[in-house]
Amino acid sequence: MIIRTTTAIGVALAALAGASLGAGEARAETTLTIVSWGGAYTMSQQKAYHEPYMKMHPDVTIINEDKSQTALAGLRAQHQAGNVSWDLVDILPSDALVACDEGLAEKIDYNEMLAAAPDGTPPTQDFIDGSLTGCFIPQIVYSNIVAFNTEMYPGQAPTTMADVFDLESFPGRRSLQNKPVNNLEWALAADGVPAGEIYEMLATPEGVERAFNKLETIKDETIWWEQGAQPPQLLADKEVSFASAYNGRIFNAQVNEGQPFQIIWDAQVFELDGWVVPAGGKNKDVVYDYLKFATDTQRLADQAKFISYGPARKSSAPLVGEHAETGIDMKPHMPTYPENFKTAIPKDDTFWADYGDELAERFAAWLAS
Repeated sequence: MIIRTTTAIGVALAALAGASLGAGEARAETTLTIVSWGGAYTMSQQKAYHEPYMKMHPDVTIINEDKSQTALAGLRAQHQAGNVSWDLVDILPSDALVACDEGLAEKIDYNEMLAAAPDGTPPTQDFIDGSLTGCFIPQIVYSNIVAFNTEMYPGQAPTTMADVFDLESFPGRRSLQNKPVNNLEWALAADGVPAGEIYEMLATPEGVERAFNKLETIKDETIWWEQGAQPPQLLADKEVSFASAYNGRIFNAQVNEGQPFQIIWDAQVFELDGWVVPAGGKNKDVVYDYLKFATDTQRLADQAKFISYGPARKSSAPLVGEHAETGIDMKPHMPTYPENFKTAIPKDDTFWADYGDELAERFAAWLAS
């Protein structure tokens, strides 16, 4: 999900007036350390959540650390050391489940701790169905997609995942993330497996073999990326013609940087991203106050002004409007836009929890062969 980078930054943002912990209630100055993914994604959080909250609370300073890529390991290390320095962590649902099971994250009473929708709908009915899993507080729906540089295909443009694997009709190098997740799903989609049958197929030895055989057809023309900033740069430099990426990264390159990129929405693999509160943190009252604000209907809709990720609340979707800088309509750029969503693959976190280690070993051995 989601814009990704692991380069650590500290961003202390100034703020102005007010408080919401209680009328007239004084509060000691607090610094919240919030872990996220960096890049345009973290910037969207700063604009939609952090800055408005600090404007209301001059006694709070928010510092960002771009360590979500290794957040689960970080939570474990801090918990074992008995020194939890993170206040809030942006994390994937699969890692949130693990953190919850291991006691690394606090359980959330959603209807008690989060804001209701404007019409009074409780959070448990307003957030995307099935997304509230005990410790996880969803923010956005993002998508793993493949994009291409339109200047490299001035004639007929690719439109399907099968085209990504078609070196004859669409020659050029590809760039894919160096892990089995998404790549195995796309290989089967390109080989004709319907979206609703992909995980059933991947759960069989025959399905795994079929996926790796399809990946083998483009292996020699593939550069394997590690960090989320790499795919847009590879496309911009024309080192590759296609690259897998987080849809927000490509949107940022298209709209804010003017890059000639186009997203292939066919077989997008979509998932949620959101927060966990580390167990043993030191600023719980402020953290929960921030969470109630940052995950309300308006704030999740506001984030979509800055990045093309869909809000995780049903009540937020109708409020999605124009891009804050360019004024373009953001709805067609959302993963959940009907035209983009026709062949979408919902990432199956349970499947990857069950088979992830085994497939990661197989993928590493395949790359090395």
